[in-house]
Amino acid sequence: MFNKLCIFGVGLIGGSVAKAARANGLAKTIVGIGRAQDADNLVRAKELGVIDECYIGSPRFKNFNNYKSFRDSLAHADCVVIATPVASIEDIFKALKDGGHWSVKGKKNQINYWSDTTIYTDVGSTKGSVIAAAERVFGFVPNNLVPAHPIAGAEQSGVEAALVDLFTNKRLIITPTTTTNSDDVQKIRNFWQGMGAVVSEMDAQHHDSILAATSHLPHILAFALVDMLGHKDEQTEIFKYAAGGFRDFTRIASSDPTMWVDICKANKQEILPLIEQLSAELAKIHGLLARDDYQQLFSTFAYAKSARQRFLNQFEDPNMTKSITFHIKNGGKLQGEARVPGDKSMSHRSIMLGSLAEGVTHVKGFLEAEDALATLQAFRDMGVEIEGPVNGELTIHGVGKHGLKAPKNELYLGNSGTSMRLLSGLLAGQPFNSVLTGDKSLSGRPMKRVTEPLALMGADIKTTEKGTAPLYITGKAGQLTGIDYVMPMASAQVKSCLILAGMYAQGATSVTEPAPTRDHTERMLAGFSYPVKKDGSKVTVTADGKLTAADIDVPSDISSAAFFLVGASIAEGSDLLLKHVGINPTRTGVIDILRLMGANIEVLNEREVGGEPVADLRVRSAPLKGIDIPEHLVPLAIDEFPVLFVAAACAEGQTRLSGAEELRVKESDRIQVMADGLQILGVDAQPTEDGMIIQGGGNIGGGTVTSHGDHRIAMAFSIAGLRASAAITVLDCANVNTSFPEFKDLVKRLGLDLVCEES
Repeated sequence: MFNKLCIFGVGLIGGSVAKAARANGLAKTIVGIGRAQDADNLVRAKELGVIDECYIGSPRFKNFNNYKSFRDSLAHADCVVIATPVASIEDIFKALKDGGHWSVKGKKNQINYWSDTTIYTDVGSTKGSVIAAAERVFGFVPNNLVPAHPIAGAEQSGVEAALVDLFTNKRLIITPTTTTNSDDVQKIRNFWQGMGAVVSEMDAQHHDSILAATSHLPHILAFALVDMLGHKDEQTEIFKYAAGGFRDFTRIASSDPTMWVDICKANKQEILPLIEQLSAELAKIHGLLARDDYQQLFSTFAYAKSARQRFLNQFEDPNMTKSITFHIKNGGKLQGEARVPGDKSMSHRSIMLGSLAEGVTHVKGFLEAEDALATLQAFRDMGVEIEGPVNGELTIHGVGKHGLKAPKNELYLGNSGTSMRLLSGLLAGQPFNSVLTGDKSLSGRPMKRVTEPLALMGADIKTTEKGTAPLYITGKAGQLTGIDYVMPMASAQVKSCLILAGMYAQGATSVTEPAPTRDHTERMLAGFSYPVKKDGSKVTVTADGKLTAADIDVPSDISSAAFFLVGASIAEGSDLLLKHVGINPTRTGVIDILRLMGANIEVLNEREVGGEPVADLRVRSAPLKGIDIPEHLVPLAIDEFPVLFVAAACAEGQTRLSGAEELRVKESDRIQVMADGLQILGVDAQPTEDGMIIQGGGNIGGGTVTSHGDHRIAMAFSIAGLRASAAITVLDCANVNTSFPEFKDLVKRLGLDLVCEES
């Protein structure tokens, strides 16, 4: 990219730039320039082969021992990278502008080393100060100066700490001014991308504001905490017994104090207000402790935990997040007994309806997975006090049907389609506006199936042109009108969305479904004493009602149990008891389908808990046969089809599924993704527009498949390992945590040899 690259300051950052540029073929010749006090480091950089040549100036770059050497070092340079502390950058600008001075026959001469054909850039962590320094020196900001900042580093310093991969998958922010040459910006972007960085662009003030909050303030906190503790008389005891958390939190206090004083000085105007805000937050926590207000303290800590998780989920670049791979050794059997996690659908609804109820609702068996926790955080953001979850238990202090408050920020719902679709109906009738966002997967899923019927009720919800999130909801309190809606496709999420909107609409809202779907919303509303009228396939609600707090015991999720029902059915010698499983008749399609295929499933100890039927399920291995899956069972097992496809691959004969086009718009296109994966494993699986035809009876082979980020796909292919003839590797399994974070540990305990690899 560059014939000649010059670097001012060949320490950790500058040396890493040199190493990465050389390793990636970005520069033919690399020259290092430094101050007199850095001479040993520069010489060492040349000895190590990090740079080709080195030139040394005065302590403040005002003069160089040999101006001709300095001139030669910069001559014909394509790019100059200033990798010194921020406080030195103005001196370097002056040295480049004013050049060297020398006398010939008593006449003083001057050289200007700044070249209009060279690109100049820097690595300083405060960009406003760099731009201001350029203005002071040149009277303007040169258009060939491209301010930049790699968000990377370490506590070590000097060229020997330099790393060739320091910038790999790290963010690099470019902060051009309005006059910066766009071609130069692109070259610097390409340069950093060539070293592996993920490049962003923003204005300098925005950069400095963000870095003050995310980097500068944390460093100040770490320095301040260690300074405070270090001055205590008992400091030896304090540090002796400090645990890993203390070391992790204070690690950045090992950074160069001189550099951080420079940074604080350069970005003082952004840092001072943040210190004031943090002081106020600490004072608030001090007050909560003094008043023994531990509930509010819990809410503060719980919000912080959730906010950090949202940061990890939403704002880290996909190239920087961990990937999870499942490695499954073929064979094995499932034996013993287990209680799988709580029902996800009911966990969502317990939060929603408990928050809208009058009084305190206690929840047991809550699913502590990312999807349900996203709903929980959304209601905390709307002013609902929720204690827990602790061991699956929650206490919800309901605010009443009209007690929600406007969220201060967007409501981030992660990967949860249930949260987004149901909340769109609930929030359409509120007296405030809201924005619903999600992760990449959720942002690609269709939302018109709820926004279009809501629009018929008078709701104002804007989506992207593709009909996807984010959803911008203008609250229409008192302005929604009930409708009689006949659903074109069976969907519990659409039905529930309209029921929740109907609780805020004038007149009656009726929803008629073409086939039965899960009825948790209707059942739970009745449990909260809210009037719901059911007439065959039609459900009707009005705004004339209130919710009264009730206790909820969430049964185990049959969708999670389905993986074990199939696994124990296909693995010879299996005998498994699944306890306290919800057997709501709108959810038992998976049991009915497996029994039609010949599965040996017993329903034991049937009972009713909080209006929901519950039982223990005993399943033993049995030979399965292929069937044509009855279409009336499809909506009752829509989430379980990925693992049912595995059962079909192990069954003797052909299995045919039709009427399941909804599978194409789940977290992934589950028809195509499962067909692709089964084919890789040697199964004859042919996708159709609304289902699949699987020729079973043959062996499932080994191989590498991808889940495309779909948790149910990942778990289904893991279960396939029980009947595979060779090992199976499943890629992209991180989203298993959205519905069943305990899956990998539980399935291993019951008999599947699964190894989880994070990278």
